Amino acid sequence: MAPESESSGLTRRALIGTGVAAGAGLGMVGLPGVAAADDDDPIGRAPERRKGERFMGGVPFERHEVVRVGIIGLGMRGGGMLDRFLATAGVRVTALGDINQTKLDEGAAAVRAAGQPDPALYKGEHAYEKLARRDDVDFIYTATPWEYHHPICISAMENGKHVGTELPLAMNLDDLWDIVRTSERTRRHAFIFHNRSYGLDQLRMLRFVEAGRLGKLLYGSGGYVHDLRELNFSDDHEPAGWRRKWHTRLNANLYPVHGLAPISNAMKITRGDRYDWLIAVASPEAGYSEYRAANMPPDHPSWRERYVTGDTNMCFIQTVQGRFIRSEHDVSAPHPYTRANTLQGSKGKLTEDDRTTAFADRWQVYVEPDHENHRWRLFSDYGAEYDHWLWKAGISNNADQLVVYRTMQLLRLGLPPDIDVYDSATWTAPIPLSHESVKRGSRAVKVPDFTRGHWREDRPNINSEQPAEM
Repeated sequence: MAPESESSGLTRRALIGTGVAAGAGLGMVGLPGVAAADDDDPIGRAPERRKGERFMGGVPFERHEVVRVGIIGLGMRGGGMLDRFLATAGVRVTALGDINQTKLDEGAAAVRAAGQPDPALYKGEHAYEKLARRDDVDFIYTATPWEYHHPICISAMENGKHVGTELPLAMNLDDLWDIVRTSERTRRHAFIFHNRSYGLDQLRMLRFVEAGRLGKLLYGSGGYVHDLRELNFSDDHEPAGWRRKWHTRLNANLYPVHGLAPISNAMKITRGDRYDWLIAVASPEAGYSEYRAANMPPDHPSWRERYVTGDTNMCFIQTVQGRFIRSEHDVSAPHPYTRANTLQGSKGKLTEDDRTTAFADRWQVYVEPDHENHRWRLFSDYGAEYDHWLWKAGISNNADQLVVYRTMQLLRLGLPPDIDVYDSATWTAPIPLSHESVKRGSRAVKVPDFTRGHWREDRPNINSEQPAEM
């Protein structure tokens, strides 16, 4: 069931009362004046492990000579990713599911054109259940509307399949915990299929940090600032308007992962540190309402919608180690696209500046003792030394292809996933937590520990060593 619609209820008095207004101007370090999150708040409480639930961090996939893949959702995203799977050696696409017969027929034609046998086709809203029961599927990938990610993940794991989903992992805390616990009980992996974690600059940044070049990390920021008004009011999404309708359900940071994941990887979140508590603030809503008034005819379905998601939502996350992350979401106002990643350490700073038109020049760095006179330098100058092997190997210059290649490689070689269920749940949790914080007048809320105590332990991450077998 969709969560109740909530308006912000955020007032200047509430901002001042929680110290957010003052804290934002002070860089939010330590958030002086903010009421502490309640340690006894049920929202942040981790359930005890039941019998049969065991930690999945570092658990390898079983080895596969050929990975047999089922794909659910063949729309804008899934259709493109089907081509990525078909272009990857050691992969066979055996089954496809969608609500649209035309999409299924086009997908089957693509599989045949790649020289593979006809895949099994499943049509309907619950096609994923039948697909998951097949015995010729090892891994399921899904690119569906967000509300289906949770049931598809559960169905996949209950039927013995590993599963990767487009972000987010789920839309509420109960569903996130259900995915974590089902993964631990079934010993199947479920995780976000996150392309941006495999981006050239994101991997370069991670290796730069792990080499100690920024010193002790202090704070980071990232966001999803992407004007989606035209897209979300078009009929290109199927079912039409599904993404826009989330703006009638939650006043939240609806898409935090793109900005949070690279910063969290660098800070070793769930591998030595974890999110402790979160505060969210939300602006008024105006972008969708004004766009609808200017562009939509009177009989358009959007006129029956009331938008409650603030155009800008800002989350402030404190970690157990005392570090700080800012996460921004804005898809409703006019502006160029940016993920706005920044990392500050005791020896220097990395920042993504999307004001430049040259892609290679977006990332800039200032680090001692290399730089002086308070002048930024291009981060690309460090490429030869800090580029990840995935980019050096010439596999692809596209992060979508690399996330497919790397995931299939891990399955073929029997290695642990780079991104696991604990990363995925943690990066997704700011969606429901930001909604709850705003609903409470921008008060701090505790962030659950999805590892249930294992966050102190290191385990394999995305900064992997190149395996001997490719």
